Amino acid sequence: MAINYNLAKVYALSDNDPEFVMQIISLFVTEVPQDMKQIELGIKTKDYKLAYSYAHKIKPSLDLMGMNVAFQEILEVEAWTKREGKRKEIDDTFESIQNQVDKAAKEIKKDFEL
Repeated sequence: MAINYNLAKVYALSDNDPEFVMQIISLFVTEVPQDMKQIELGIKTKDYKLAYSYAHKIKPSLDLMGMNVAFQEILEVEAWTKREGKRKEIDDTFESIQNQVDKAAKEIKKDFEL
């Protein structure tokens, strides 16, 4: 039972096509954790453009996967990059997103035997 993600939007978008659903979740578990590393690098090095571009890239995935809290938090990361804030302002938010992505990816791998 999905606790850390919700595939309702994925199923709606795919007209319940199981092959399409598998493509979406496979992309999520392979790409989003890697993209999170780029956001982290951008935050650590104050490369705001890097952090923004990857935050912007994963935003639709978080929305599609029903990860509403992480989606709201990634909006905060985007806003932080635009105002070029201090690192300590965004560390907790990033950590929260990272934990949610990790839990969702782990759960999806288990649920779909990936």
